Amino acid sequence: MPLPPFTPVVEALPETVPFVGPEAIERQTGIATRARIGANESGFGPSPRVIATLRNAAPDVWTYPDSENHALRTALAKHIGVANDELAVSEGIDGLMGLVVRLFIAPGDIVVTSLGAYPTFNYHVAGFGGDLRLVPYRQFHEDPEALAAMARQTDARVVYLANPDNPMGSFWPASDIERFINAVPETCLIVLDEAYLETAPDQGPPLDTDRPNLLRLRTFSKAYGLAGLRCGYAIGNRRLAGAFNRIRNHFGVNKLAQVAALAALDDQAYLHHAVTAIAAARDRIAQIAHDNGLVALPSATNFVAIDCGSDGPFAARVLEALGKQGVFVRKPAAPGLDQHIRVSAAPDRELDILSEALPLALRQAHSAA
Repeated sequence: MPLPPFTPVVEALPETVPFVGPEAIERQTGIATRARIGANESGFGPSPRVIATLRNAAPDVWTYPDSENHALRTALAKHIGVANDELAVSEGIDGLMGLVVRLFIAPGDIVVTSLGAYPTFNYHVAGFGGDLRLVPYRQFHEDPEALAAMARQTDARVVYLANPDNPMGSFWPASDIERFINAVPETCLIVLDEAYLETAPDQGPPLDTDRPNLLRLRTFSKAYGLAGLRCGYAIGNRRLAGAFNRIRNHFGVNKLAQVAALAALDDQAYLHHAVTAIAAARDRIAQIAHDNGLVALPSATNFVAIDCGSDGPFAARVLEALGKQGVFVRKPAAPGLDQHIRVSAAPDRELDILSEALPLALRQAHSAA
């Protein structure tokens, strides 16, 4: 019996997801997660004001959310100093990425990104048949100069840069990002992923919504502690922000996500507390690495990349050995970066478990060599 055909692009794709979560690992191994420090969530949680707001809003979940996200966009516009119609709200940065690619990429269109950068972006590009061109990292930084050059050379439709960077935690100052933006042709859309901006040393270049080819993506998932609710936003000129209304899921940002994001935005004192706690946790992770003879890279995010002192296969063995102790961490996959593991900032109770587990994991990784 003939089956309904997929599109040619989809027919060629594997059934996969960009990340394997701790829940899936527990199902596969039967090992309970003792320290959830691999997904760059905020173990410090959301503001107590957010939790109270969610409790109060729960009885109203029988109603649809505001399809225009009006209250949230209005509050965000006031908070960051742009117009309401220069913002688009969607289901986290991952959701925004899918919409951006759908808006701009047809099969065969060229997209420039870094080899080893955030894989969900590549997942969306592949899903729409885009042609990925990969630029190597410069040591452990994405290379803005090389990305802009590749965008010019290939007449790319889109170029992607995360600042601060995932998976390495590195950061370029605002002046370097401005040079990158100015070096990209106006015909190429710049997707500037600022998911970790709240934990960075500066807040990037001034917002310029007059620039016709720049979208800046931000989220409530990281420092604000709302990863489970899926709420992110894009900042750009009216043409770019308005384009999302052509294709987005208009009820995609649920009612609880909208009210939680509003409450989180209104509690900047708690955000400051969370950012301070994240910085202290980064220092603790770096000390744990040092105590085990390893080197932690400087980080502007809510995680730390640790050089395991060998190669990618050795780091993979460390990762596996930690997993057998119920410690969930992740690692970069790209050559040149894959000798690292990546540990999320977390409260002391989880970092205590890491401190106990890492020496054994290193011994097991060495003995399995």
